[in-house]
Amino acid sequence: MTILFEKIESVAYLRLNRPEVFNSFNREMSLALQQALDLCASDTTVRAVCITGVGKAFSAGQDLKEATDPNGPEIKTILDEHYNPIILKIRKLAKPVIAAVNGIAAGAGANLALACDVVVASSDAAFIQAFGKIGLIPDCSGTFMLPRLIGWGRASALMMTGEKVSAEDALKMGMIYKVFPTEEFESEYVKLANSLSIMPTKALALTKFALNESFHNSLENQLNTELKYQIQAGASSDFKEGINAFLEKRKPEFKGE
Repeated sequence: MTILFEKIESVAYLRLNRPEVFNSFNREMSLALQQALDLCASDTTVRAVCITGVGKAFSAGQDLKEATDPNGPEIKTILDEHYNPIILKIRKLAKPVIAAVNGIAAGAGANLALACDVVVASSDAAFIQAFGKIGLIPDCSGTFMLPRLIGWGRASALMMTGEKVSAEDALKMGMIYKVFPTEEFESEYVKLANSLSIMPTKALALTKFALNESFHNSLENQLNTELKYQIQAGASSDFKEGINAFLEKRKPEFKGE
């Protein structure tokens, strides 16, 4: 299986499982990840999703052996049918998606991680915009996400030079959220996933959708977007539970509803 799916309590763990090729994406794994994300979307008992890699790498990006196979998928197919649907499913998923970058994240692997809601990395992880080294442009939403995370100039430089960015440097430049020591990495990202899964996940989803719209909205339109989603959040059971728990001085029990 190219994607290992495991549900523990209310968290779904999606593990990229081609360690022999550093979890590089082929058609089988791309379609399997799409199916796993669809399952997470439809399963109401899943309240947070965590994507990570098996072995030493998160993902080395596209499997170049497949991409150069005369009988393999063309670039248009790889983007249209593999990567673009994955990114859209992540951004539209009404649940927080964590990228737990356990090792090297290169090319499409790096940009897939950066499209997630929360990105954490082990101390020995690294990020590489490797496209220019083989005569391609960044894809998998890289030209959209990276400039918004670290600024136009720095993103442009990293994309053109293909410089490897350590986890610590990625943290310093605002590319990712946190770095954990390698020996503590799994326990820390599991703790993070668990903490998000018991939060008011309906409000987290609405926050995500508001952020999505902020990419193209004017200030006035974004204020209207906030109004729209705040009304929805205010009508949720979780909001009522949060208020009641605060007034009763107890821990809230959110249900994501």
